[in-house]
Amino acid sequence: MNNTLFKNVSETIASLDISSVSSERKDILNPLVDYLKDKIESKQPIRLNFICTHNSRRSHLSQIWAQTMAAYFNIENVSCYSGGTEATAMFPKVGETLINQGFKIKKLSEASNPVYSVKYSENAPSIIAFSKKYDDDFNPASAFAAIMTCSSADKGCPMVFGCDKRVAVTYEDPKKSDGTPEQTEIYFNRSLEIATEMKYVFSSLN
Repeated sequence: MNNTLFKNVSETIASLDISSVSSERKDILNPLVDYLKDKIESKQPIRLNFICTHNSRRSHLSQIWAQTMAAYFNIENVSCYSGGTEATAMFPKVGETLINQGFKIKKLSEASNPVYSVKYSENAPSIIAFSKKYDDDFNPASAFAAIMTCSSADKGCPMVFGCDKRVAVTYEDPKKSDGTPEQTEIYFNRSLEIATEMKYVFSSLN
């Protein structure tokens, strides 16, 4: 395992119990595991594009945790992206939640759709996070897996051009808690749920 991650990020990952992933969820996640194994065995680069409707919450959490888990388990040549069926902005609570789980986040622009630098390690390249359509020029155009993180995006994108694998790994939207006393807890737990499942996926490759 990679020990160069920030201490708090490593401790968060170490606390995640992959035995809590149900057999039903494993059945959903295993096609992604198989895709990654095929890419590793054929020595091809791995590109994962996590797609949700607005590219504001679940897709960013999934992108960031997947990239972090690849580093944690020393899986090389992994590039993670995210996108939506439309562009909005990364919801601020997502960044706040990740900071509380050990990440260092810097806002690089003050536009209505800010660009963020997300770091899980002193030396690894920053993850660049901002809302965009799934087929934005920032994202890969071919040879990638499209991972649908919300059911509406899965239904709304009947065809994701350029992908060589499509996998639906959907999560409940934490947006429903916005403006409620439970918001912080729900975002925190949704992030940990996604992190736990990404830990299961990447730990299955060693």
